[in-house]
Order: sequence, then structure tokens, then C-alpha cells
Amino acid sequence: MEIAVLIPCYNEELTVEKVVRDFKKELPNASIYVYDNNSTDRTAELAKKAGAIVRYESLQGKGNVVRSMFQEIEADAYVMIDGDDTYPAEEVHKLLQPVLEGKADMVIGDRLSNGTYYKENKRLFHETGNNMVRNLINSLFHGNVNDIMTGYRVFSRRYVKCMPVMSDGFQIETEMTVYSMITKMHIVEMPIQYRDRPEGSFSKLNTYKDGWKVLVTLFDLYKNYRPMYFFFMIFVVIFVIGLCNLIPGLNLVMASNMQGMGGVVSGSLLVMTSIVFLVTGFILDLNKNQTLLELEIALNQYALNNKKEGKI
Repeated sequence: MEIAVLIPCYNEELTVEKVVRDFKKELPNASIYVYDNNSTDRTAELAKKAGAIVRYESLQGKGNVVRSMFQEIEADAYVMIDGDDTYPAEEVHKLLQPVLEGKADMVIGDRLSNGTYYKENKRLFHETGNNMVRNLINSLFHGNVNDIMTGYRVFSRRYVKCMPVMSDGFQIETEMTVYSMITKMHIVEMPIQYRDRPEGSFSKLNTYKDGWKVLVTLFDLYKNYRPMYFFFMIFVVIFVIGLCNLIPGLNLVMASNMQGMGGVVSGSLLVMTSIVFLVTGFILDLNKNQTLLELEIALNQYALNNKKEGKI
């Protein structure tokens, strides 16, 4: 089976050569692609020197790079790894196995279960941010994933060619995990070792700015994938506020006190607005179900075609 190693890079000249060489050693028959995302250093030059196929993505952001990778690269299994040498290449075989055996669509390299990420990573609030995002996703989408933000993953061809990448930055890990949960893709987690960046190498992740983007993306994904729940919560809040205005106003009007008319009008408007949100949720939920049904039919047809061609 053809395996592609995908390495998104932005200014990783200190580590990219080693990452490429390590994967060429572990997977000598794999195609190794380094996507240079507007680097200002020697990342592309050193990647070529190490034997990688170098391509370029001009739109800045990891999500944009992943979109191009998924669209352009043809393979049976895809390994995605950061170019910062924080993930050991020798772990790749156990991550690949479930995908190659057809038992998983996405295998997640879990840095958290064995504690190596918390031991090695020295950046403040990363542990808190990871835990918050993980708990939110598992709660909102009824999942049980331990490491949401890991950059070490293996995908099946079905996953790569069916996922619509919407994110442009580091939110991509959140989007990939949520998409797997919504579409019932098979997810497997494998504990892996993690090591901190070598001295002189710096993360491009901004704890606060990118953390906020992840939360906004999660909010947007919940609206798109769980519209009935999302709009029902808005309905309840506005409906209750409307009743709190309407009922006292009605009591005043019934007691011949016209000062209550303001409450009646505002309360009535809020109640009607809440009903609009409720109806919107119903309509979008029906549309979402139809979209997921069409996606399921497409996935089944995709699997059938590959089976006929002997690919699975």
C-alpha cells in the first residue's frame, strides 16, 4: 500500500532535515512531502537535501496547508506529523497498523496518557487549554478522545478525500476530531512519547490568540453540526426573558395600569423572536440530517468502488 508522510512546515530549518531522515529510515518506501508555508529560513532547502518532495502553500496557516495536502496527495494511508521533531518517527508503525488493517479512519498519537507532554512542554496554560478543549468537545459531541490537539495522526484515504477542511490555522486539529465524531469515522488512540522542541526552535502557536480561535471554531462547528441543540438553547434563554417581561406587564394591564404595556410589547417580541430561533433550529437540523445522509451514501459508494478496484 502506498503511504504518504505529510509534514507542514513554517520556519523549521533546525529540525526538518532530521524529521525527514527519521521517516525515510522508518518508512523507506513512503513518499515524504514537506509543505513550506512561506518560510523565511532554509526549511525548503534542507527538506530537499534530506530527500523530501517539497511543495509550497502561499496561504498562511496550518489549516490551509492541510487542505492543500489532502487535495493534492494520492495515497492509501497518510501520516501527518509536525516538522518540529517533537514526535518520534519510530512510533509510526503502531499508528499505521489500524489504518492499514482497515480498522480505523484516523489514528491519534496520544501525548497525554503517559504524561510525557506535561513533563516536556514548558509553556504556561497549555495543559489548562488542552483539558478545556478536550472536555468541551467530548461533552458537546458525545466523544471520548483524550488528546485533541496532537499533531501526530494517521488517516485512511477515505477520511482524507471526504473531509472538507474549513479551518485556516491551528484549529484544524479540533475540526478533524469533531468531523470524525459527527460522521462516525473510526477513531483509534495510541499513546506515544513526546519531547520538547530542541533549543533555538520556537513554536508558532500563540497560546491566547490561537486558543481563542479554537474556541470560536468549536462554537461554529457546534452550530453547524448540532443546530437543533444550539438554537434550542437560544430559544430557551430568550423565551424565559420574554416571559419575565410579559407576565408582569399583563398583570399590570389587567389591573388597568397601562404602564404594563411596555412589558407586554417587549415580552411579546422576545417570545416571538425565540420561536423564530426554534423554527430555525428545526429547519437547519433537517438540512444537516439530509447532508449527513448524502455523505453516508457517498462514503458507501466510495468504499464499494474501491472494493471493486481491489484497493480494499
